Amino acid sequence: MFLKKIMIRSDESILEGEYPFTIPTIRNFRELELTNSVTFFVGENGTGKSTLLEAIADQCEFNTAGGGRNNYYEVDAAESSLGKYVKLSWMPKVTNGFFLRAETFYQFASHVEESESINFYGGKSLHEQSHGESFLSLFLHRFNGRAIYLLDEPEAALSPQRQLAFLRIMHDLIQEEDCQFIIATHSPIILGFPDATILSFDNGEIEEVEYEQTAHYQTTKYFLDHREKFLKELLEGD
Repeated sequence: MFLKKIMIRSDESILEGEYPFTIPTIRNFRELELTNSVTFFVGENGTGKSTLLEAIADQCEFNTAGGGRNNYYEVDAAESSLGKYVKLSWMPKVTNGFFLRAETFYQFASHVEESESINFYGGKSLHEQSHGESFLSLFLHRFNGRAIYLLDEPEAALSPQRQLAFLRIMHDLIQEEDCQFIIATHSPIILGFPDATILSFDNGEIEEVEYEQTAHYQTTKYFLDHREKFLKELLEGD
């Protein structure tokens, strides 16, 4: 792994009444040590997972609309609101990598059509593949060694079977090509990656939790174990 620590800069004035410091977890954040090749950010929407991930991408000089260092295109509202406040500590620093924003992947695919060889994506246009196929083409053909990958909800386009395929791709990239991943996700399948660090953004702090402690696991397990009871309580309860 390469990225060791994420910190809030001491030379920037924090405006606590302004976004993104209106988010409790971001307001209370000062520094975070990374000790694993795979780190997951979990929590409810609005708790700051994507905000911090985007700030890391900004400091890596990746396109915060989605892409790597050499992807030059713009998407409205893609500028990082936290980036200038964040400082990264590396050992060693790498410049290879990619920031995936599921919500802007269509725009990234259009950028590829105009500026890059589709040979980087298996020789087929990303627009001519299904959403899930295009994500897997990115993971299989664009991702390679000694790199850091920042992924915001990669499960958005992946079926459960393809999420499992993604776990194998991650495993191979880590074991064979020395990659590091930081992933914001709601998927209990992806969160199950062995020995990963899971950081919860709930409760106004960033805290490490076990897989079985996550709401994603607990809610999914309860639903699968008690589907009829769960739905009856949900749909018929007062």
